[in-house]
Formats: sequence, structure tokens, C-alpha cells
Amino acid sequence: MTAPDADATTTGDPAPAGTPPSHARHRADDDSSALPGGGARAQAAHDGAAPPPAFPGSPTPELPPTPRDGDGRTTQARLLERLLGVRRVRLDLRRRDRFWGWFGTIVVTLLAAAARLWQLGQPHKLVFDETYYVKDAFTLGRLGFEAQWPDEPNPAFEAGDVLTYLDKAAYVVHPPVGKWMIWLGMEAGGGATSSFAWRLASAVVGILAVFLLIRIARRLFASSTMGIVAGLLLAVDGEAIVHSRTALLDQFLMLWVLVAFGCLVMDREQARRRLAGRVAEILDAGGTVARYGPRLGFRWWRLAAGVSLGLACGTKWSGLWFVAVFGILTVLWDLTARRAAGVGRWWEDSLVVDAVPAFLTIVPTAFVVYLASWWSWFANQGAYLRQWAVEHPGEGVTWLPDPLRSLLEYHRQMWDFHTGLSSDHPYASHPLGWIVQWRPTSFFWEKEAPGQGTCPADAADACARAVTSLGNPLLWLLAAFAIVATIWLGIRLRDWRALAVLSGTAAGWLPWFAYAPPFSDRTIFTFYSIVFTPFVVLTLVYPLVVALERTEGRPGARGRVVAAIVAVLVVILAVSAVFYPLWTGMQVPYPYWQNVMRLESWI
Repeated sequence: MTAPDADATTTGDPAPAGTPPSHARHRADDDSSALPGGGARAQAAHDGAAPPPAFPGSPTPELPPTPRDGDGRTTQARLLERLLGVRRVRLDLRRRDRFWGWFGTIVVTLLAAAARLWQLGQPHKLVFDETYYVKDAFTLGRLGFEAQWPDEPNPAFEAGDVLTYLDKAAYVVHPPVGKWMIWLGMEAGGGATSSFAWRLASAVVGILAVFLLIRIARRLFASSTMGIVAGLLLAVDGEAIVHSRTALLDQFLMLWVLVAFGCLVMDREQARRRLAGRVAEILDAGGTVARYGPRLGFRWWRLAAGVSLGLACGTKWSGLWFVAVFGILTVLWDLTARRAAGVGRWWEDSLVVDAVPAFLTIVPTAFVVYLASWWSWFANQGAYLRQWAVEHPGEGVTWLPDPLRSLLEYHRQMWDFHTGLSSDHPYASHPLGWIVQWRPTSFFWEKEAPGQGTCPADAADACARAVTSLGNPLLWLLAAFAIVATIWLGIRLRDWRALAVLSGTAAGWLPWFAYAPPFSDRTIFTFYSIVFTPFVVLTLVYPLVVALERTEGRPGARGRVVAAIVAVLVVILAVSAVFYPLWTGMQVPYPYWQNVMRLESWI
């Protein structure tokens, strides 16, 4: 394993012999090092550079007033290294790193594809909530709205008789984006008679998620190696594999959340590059920055994040939590950027120049995209509650146009369902156990005696087939410890990456505690954790990145860290190999299933 290219250990080139340690090593990407008494002042003093003119209300900045300093770096280059970190600036400059970054991405993505596409159509049965979403997606594509079905429609549907639906709208409680994606997969994969086609969209999304996570983690940690490690962990995790082979909505919510996060990571880098360039222009000209600092122009990556978050909410309402958390995250990144650049009233600057535009870019965009996702409901008079406003004049929000008034009533009923859903279910679980996969959800289970069904007549034992939404137990257990370590490291190192990787887990996990005892008796399941699984992986990888960074320049210690990482990866891969048959519905001897499912809470 090669050394990661992360930027957390040093803020500049290696210090010459005799340089005090405080001048050579700083906190991970620490924006505060640009403040008075911080690393930037020390570095400027070490370089022997005279300070430039001050920003209004700020202490004397540490950047030189001339385009180049003694080591040949421009003001913009020095600012950029301060705002992004040396390794992040240099990440794409080395051809070898670019090659191995893409080569590793392709190899791991192909591995993910193999794990997700192999015998995707098995079992040829509607498993778990596919009974809702596959049939809903089929009628949505044919009629423009989800239709009702006769009693016990699944055997006929599975046998290929897919046209038994009724010409009457069904009451469904989730927005349509995920179902449209399932329908697109069915159209591309051979139609509704093919169980492969039912799940094709989920598989493609799962493969794409691995690809995206590699590229996001590479950018986040400034390391091609650790980006590949993150993608490999997601590629072999059980939650990710099961949801990639099952047509449930949560898989699509996960994708749009991950896309939004990636867009904001790119926005952070682009905004800081712009900030460095514009501040450098002012300083090189001998000027000062206006009270609110330079404006950064329109943020297209942030707009793309708003679109993605709108699609997330258009899949499931739990996407709303990511709108809030990611919105706060991107504003905090802007705030620390202006602070690091030396803007005097950085907090006021960020609120005026960054926070308001961020809100206006993300929230209205997400809302418009969400509303647009209901286009087929608006276009079809036979959709559920489409004529409610006409049939109930004077009720509801009367100043709204009839279609919007009907949609608002539909949303009220959906809200009542989600907040009042409480029923006994053998696989209902408390969110506290999700992070260690304590009570996974069984999607499919079948046991056959020798000679029965597909179980060989000469089999020594009964045969079992299972699709269990259980994450790799070792990966999730280590990730639970990594969450604690990441919180501690983030506080100790003041590392923005810690907050970034924790943000998705916080948005996807913590809100569910409000729907669990002692606050509520709502029926909820561990498989909801697929939405934040990529962030669980990032959280597991983050302490490994820090360990590699902190041992840089110490070959013995670094070698031990690399060996430990490799050993953990090998064991995780072995665990996934053991569990893979129980994630994919493969037929195994019944004793094998018993031996693998060791915990009673897993059964």
C-alpha cells in the first residue's frame, strides 16, 4: 500500500534541519493556523517575508505583498496551500497518481459490478417491500400513477402475468423519483416479467455509488490509495450488496445523498480556489479587501447539490435531514475559508456573502426539483387525490390553485401515515443497534428438504436460501469505534474532514431516534441504514488516514500502520466472502446458514 496523499500532517514543504517542530507540522488542514499566533504567522516569519497590508479589523496578515516570495511561490499559491492543504493542491499534478487513481477506481468498480450483477434475478420472487415498489413502478410507467392490484397478485406477477392491475389509483406514501428509476431499469432490462429487470436500476445505482465514493474519498482525503480503500469497503459490504440486488427506494435515496455530498466537496475546493485567486490579486496590487471580502461568483456545484437533494427528497422524505445538515456544512466551510484567508470580519462576511446565497441556491432548488418530480401526478387526472380540491371546495389552503391544494392534502395524509405508523413486526429495530447491525432485516428466507424444490435429492442436509440485509459485521463494528475516534480526532485536530464524514451519518441516523422508544413507537428497520452506509465507510477510513499521516517520516511506525490496514482489509474481505451467499439468495446447506448466522438477533 502506498502512502496516502492526504494533507493533514504538513502545511508546506518539509522543513530544513534545525527548524522548530511547530514550524513544520500543524493540525489537519487547520484553517485556524492562519490566525494570529497560528501556523501561518510562524511560517511567514520563518520565510522572512514582510506582511502585506492588513484587512480591515484583522491582525497583520502573514502573506507577502509581492507576487512571489523567497521560495518562488506566488501569493496565490501560498494562499491555496493554506486553504486546501499542500497535498490536495498537488493531488492531480502527478501523472502516476492520476493513473493509479483511475486504475484502482476501475478495478474496484468492476468488483462491485460482479458482486451486484451475478445472478441478479435470483430469487425470482418479489422479496420484502419489492411487493410494493416493483408493482408501483410498473403501473407508474404505464399509467402515470400507481394503481391498485387485486388480492394476492404476486404469484401471477412473478409468473409473468403483469397486467392484472386495476384501473384505480393506489394510496402510496412515498414520492415518485425512486419508482421512476426502478421503472427505467425494468424498461432497460427486459420488462416487468424479468426479475433481473426489477433490480437492474438498484444494481446500477450500487455500482455507481462505489465509483462515486472512491472519487469523493480521494478528493476528501487527498489520497488515491485511501479513496480506493473506501470504495473497496463499500463494494463488499452486505448492506450495499443487498440493496443493490433489491428494488427498494432506500438505495436511490442513498445515491442522491452521496451525489449531493460529492457536489459540495467539489464546491468547497472550487470556492477556495476562487477565494485564493481573488485575495491574491488584491494583495499583489497592494490593496486591501473590502469589509465583506471578495465575492466568489455563482456556485454551480452548490446548485447541483440542490438538485440532488431535491431528488433525494423526491425519493423519500428523510432526504430533508440531509438538506439541513449539508446546508449547514457548506456554510461552515465558507466561514472557515474566509477566516483562513485573513478576512477581518469573517463571521459577518460569511453570513452575508455566503450563507444567504447558499440557502437561496440549495433550498429553493431542492423544493422546485421535488415539486417537479410529481409531474406525472399533475398530468393525470386519475392519480390519487388529484381531484380532491374540486371535490372539496372551500377546504384546505383555499388560496392555492386546485392542483397544489390537492397535492398538499395528499402530503398531509402521507405525513399522518408516517408519523402514526406503528405495528408489530418481527424485524423492527431500535436505531441504537443499527450502527452494529444488531437486528438486520430478513428480506427473503426459504428452507427446502432434500428432493424438495431445487434442493438436491442426495443432499446430506436441508437447503436454505436467504437474502438478509446485514452489513459486514466486522466492518460495522469497527465503524462504531471509528465514529468515537473520529469525533475525538476532529476536536483534537480541528479537522474539517471529521465533520464532513460524520455529517452524513448524523443526517441519516440520528433523526430516527425521535421515532423510537421512548419518544415514539413507530415501526422502523435497520435496513434504513443503507442511506448513510457510504458515510459509515468514510468514517472508518478517516482514522486510518490520520494514522498514516501522523506516522509520515517514521518508516517503522508507518509500516506497522500499513500492515494493520492491510490485515483489516483482508479479514473484512474474508467475512464478506462467508456472508455473500446469505446476502444474495444462493442455495446453501442449512447447517452453513446456521453456522454463519451466529447471533440470535440476526435470525
